[in-house]
Amino acid sequence: MKKNSLTTAVVAGIAGIAGFAGLANAVDLNPDGLGQVLLYPYYTVNKGQDTNFSVVNTDTEHGKAVKVRFLEGYNSREVLDFNLYLSAADVWNGVITQVSDDGGAQLSTNDKSCVDYIPTWPQAFLTGGFDGSGLSGGQAIPGDSGPQTVDRTREGYIEMILMGDIDPASDLGQEITHDQDGSSDGGTPACGGIIADGDDVAIAGSLSAPTSGLFGNAWIANVSAGTAFSYAADALDGFAYNVNYTNPSSLRPALQDAATNPITANPTLQGTARAFVFGEGGSLITSDFVAGEDAVSAVFMTDSVYNEYLNNDAIGAASDWVVTFPTKRFYVDSDLYGTHVTAPFAEKFGDTDGSQSRIAVTMYTYDHEEGSAQTVIPRCPSPPDASCFAQSPYLPYEVNVISFTKTSPAGESTVLGSKLYRTVNPFGNTGGWARLDLAKGDGGHVLAGGVNPYNGDDLEFHGLPATGFWAANVIRGSASANYNGVWRHRAKRQCVDVTAGGTCS
Repeated sequence: MKKNSLTTAVVAGIAGIAGFAGLANAVDLNPDGLGQVLLYPYYTVNKGQDTNFSVVNTDTEHGKAVKVRFLEGYNSREVLDFNLYLSAADVWNGVITQVSDDGGAQLSTNDKSCVDYIPTWPQAFLTGGFDGSGLSGGQAIPGDSGPQTVDRTREGYIEMILMGDIDPASDLGQEITHDQDGSSDGGTPACGGIIADGDDVAIAGSLSAPTSGLFGNAWIANVSAGTAFSYAADALDGFAYNVNYTNPSSLRPALQDAATNPITANPTLQGTARAFVFGEGGSLITSDFVAGEDAVSAVFMTDSVYNEYLNNDAIGAASDWVVTFPTKRFYVDSDLYGTHVTAPFAEKFGDTDGSQSRIAVTMYTYDHEEGSAQTVIPRCPSPPDASCFAQSPYLPYEVNVISFTKTSPAGESTVLGSKLYRTVNPFGNTGGWARLDLAKGDGGHVLAGGVNPYNGDDLEFHGLPATGFWAANVIRGSASANYNGVWRHRAKRQCVDVTAGGTCS
């Protein structure tokens, strides 16, 4: 066995025995759902729905300082953020609702855990992150070319990043600890002192290096329609090994700030961020990257997305797929993150259409009897061609909803009511399964720049960094007889060892 293969096998064995939490020196997608970073692939207030969500601190000894960020679905521009302070063994809940019939989204909570900077609830989502009126660290946030109205805030996704652990004996730890003495406050923490004063120096000084232990859930519900779509948040572990505290309203830390502790002390070791990725056959691939966002992208890189669909008109069945690209903004939003498009994506935001960044992919649908159809989903050229626009669903957004239907809905996706949707005409009349090929469009989607730290080989990950789920709904007779469910996407990953040739080991 080659040396690097043996080393990888040993690391994989340790991971299997100890769990990834014991290997906090590389970004990884924790299959157990615990981590330093939580990604909730979709929130919405469309179609009369509310999005309920929670975050749990499983650490029974230390509190957690968490950056909570809401990002709209067009271009992942921030619409709200704040700092959340969870005491040991704490849980925090929130709900995203519609402000008004023609308004945007807002966040409400009855939870008593400490939140830094939101004075009262509900708090409306803001447009400053995309319309040019916002500030981050005292600096103006440049606007983008997408829609500038508040209804842009109505759907998107959520990220939470652990900034540091909190010693319960510290001043901050005592401020955030809930009073359980049986008094009438019902367990309300003080949330005063350095939090109320906005003393960032004192808060940061109360934090130690982030460990792990967060998990989260979300529940998209429509009470009047009788629907509820629930899912678990993706959990990234090994994201950072130093305190990365920032004040509320800062755009940092973000997924671009992944910084891992190198396994070796080799001074020539390339990379500020390391990724652990499971490849084909269960092999554990270790790759170093110069940019933190590349390491996070690597763990989400998907050659093909697999899931089922149900579209049986006889039982009122319909299906939507959510496909979210949680790191796309770092490659296509040149106003915030650079001057040109970076692979694996192909088009900067607004290049062809002011509100889009198009991706060419191919969808293969299969019925239950092995019948199949292929739908080529091109990226339209610039200037756009009308016939190309008529073909859907090329994927144009950070958050995309693919509606499986033979007749295009009137302005929204069939199940979730998304405005960021495309449609696909699936094979068959009742349902089946589908493969979304994310690797071959645009001449090939490739994340380059990875380096095997054990032998120096150059590595490439093929596809796009994606996450999401399938949401299905069945209506039998009336709106009160709804049956619905959510299933996480399955994925195939492909890594190529450019130096040695063949697959990564």
